[in-house]
Amino acid sequence: MSSHSHADHSAPAGDPTFTARKRSTIGVLRRVWKYLLPYKLLALATVGCAVLSLLCALTYPKLTEYIIDGIIQKDGGIQRLKWAVLAMAGAFLLRDLFNSLRIRINNHFEQNVIFDMRREVFGKLQRLPVNYFDKRSSGDLMTRVVEDINNVERVLIDGTEQGTVAILCIGGISGILFYTNPFLAAVALSPLPLLAAGALWYTLTAHRRYRRQREAASSMNALLMDDLQGIRQIKAYGRQDHEDARFADRANALRKGNLGIMRAWANYNPAMNFFAALGIVLVLWFGGQEVMADNMTTGELVGFLFYLMLFYEPVARLHGLNQMLQSARAAGERVFDILDHDIERDEARKTELHEPVKGEVIYKDVGFEYEPERPILKNISLHAKPGEMIALVGPTGAGKSTLVNLLPAFYEISSGRVTIDGQSVVDTSLASLRQHIAIVSQEPFLFNGTIRENIQYGKLDAGEDELIAAAKAANCHEFITALPEGYDARVGERGVKLSVGEKQRVSVARALLADAPLLILDEATASVDTATERLIQEALEHLMEGRTSFVIAHRLSTIRKANQILVLKNGEIIERGTHETLLEQNGLYAKLARIQNTTFIEESFEKLEE
Repeated sequence: MSSHSHADHSAPAGDPTFTARKRSTIGVLRRVWKYLLPYKLLALATVGCAVLSLLCALTYPKLTEYIIDGIIQKDGGIQRLKWAVLAMAGAFLLRDLFNSLRIRINNHFEQNVIFDMRREVFGKLQRLPVNYFDKRSSGDLMTRVVEDINNVERVLIDGTEQGTVAILCIGGISGILFYTNPFLAAVALSPLPLLAAGALWYTLTAHRRYRRQREAASSMNALLMDDLQGIRQIKAYGRQDHEDARFADRANALRKGNLGIMRAWANYNPAMNFFAALGIVLVLWFGGQEVMADNMTTGELVGFLFYLMLFYEPVARLHGLNQMLQSARAAGERVFDILDHDIERDEARKTELHEPVKGEVIYKDVGFEYEPERPILKNISLHAKPGEMIALVGPTGAGKSTLVNLLPAFYEISSGRVTIDGQSVVDTSLASLRQHIAIVSQEPFLFNGTIRENIQYGKLDAGEDELIAAAKAANCHEFITALPEGYDARVGERGVKLSVGEKQRVSVARALLADAPLLILDEATASVDTATERLIQEALEHLMEGRTSFVIAHRLSTIRKANQILVLKNGEIIERGTHETLLEQNGLYAKLARIQNTTFIEESFEKLEE
């Protein structure tokens, strides 16, 4: 755990880790609109039900006017009152039936769109280059896939339906008001300029607040995910209070972000409601005088007031949609930041490795840099013949992992050329390339599923016999069958229920099942006891048999059999040869071999430099 104060770790608004490129509201809406197109019928049905529900609602002001003026004041009889009240009840029933149908259709519409968006964003994440994830937090990306898509979808579905109905409603009722009484209609709508000015102010200022709030939510979720994954380290170092303070900082930033939004809404929404209420007050003042002067009836005034309330209801809804739109704009920027990022490489590269792949690998004058003017690898040249073992040794930061990561094209080379059986890695499709390379990392990753599922990840259609054969070759069949649930035992998140040695052997079984001709092995016996190390070494020997292997070595004992040993320092190969020839050269490797007993190569380098 870091010893810095918690304040250093709080992610302020504007942290580039969580910030997405700014986009206009129209730009976001245009992008969002395409998700509606496959569901045009559902969209039309939703809007249609909303319009029918609205038309039923529009009958009751007129029926109220008729009941007051035509029946009550003229003593039209109980029978006529009964039928009028039944008609009103029928109108309300139809209104709510259409509304129920609208909600059902809308739910299907909504979930289909969310599914499509989530699947597209997740699919895009799978195809982004490794360096995209190097620069971003997993918690931030989870927030984008889960919360931000929900926010975008809300304006997509609710905004489309409610916005359409609100506009139709405002237009239709405006016509009714002016047809009924042009003077009172003009009085009733006189507060509209104030409403428009308020909406403009909110629209122009809201985006900044929502953007800050989304970034704060991502920052908090990122820390939460880190801490959940690192809970053992937190407990081991007794850093619970430190993490409490860090989390409090980020949760506080989110609290402030939410309060900023709520404060603005607390000013905006009541002000809009007050301006709308002014219209009703003015109608009562002028309309009341008209009734007292016998220029209109009480029923006409009550009916007009009902229509006016129906007019201002969709106006209020538009204000709510405006708030939703600003939230969706900030969320949409973060979703489209993923969708607009370049994928790993051009899909047009369809060249596949020629079968069968022999496994001859050549690096020629290869250079690589993560950032311009900061080279990590310089003029790397090597030739691995089929079936050879190439061992890479060197101090931490020498470029060993970067060198092997260029083979499956996790990173693209900056200069030079890498070939497999004479075919350039750069021109080969990623699917074909990675299908022929198996990787066993120093810290094996297991998915939160069963042991069977984790081994079968190497070959999804593998049969039971193949699975068991791979497990036996990896020396893990024995401990698996000793478990109560055997191969169906769950490993927990990141394989937490298994020991380091058990996880490593399961990952070797996975690589064996993949049966790839090329192998990248970040030798992983650093954290195990001698007996477990022997089991892993035996499993690795089975794995390397007949395969071209690149081994990042941490112990000299594991690389004596290597066909070539490459000694890297500062991104360059400074020595190469077999164990014996390098000892004869009496260079850095020879000095390393003399001082190393049980220590690791990286530590031996540090001793030499001292």
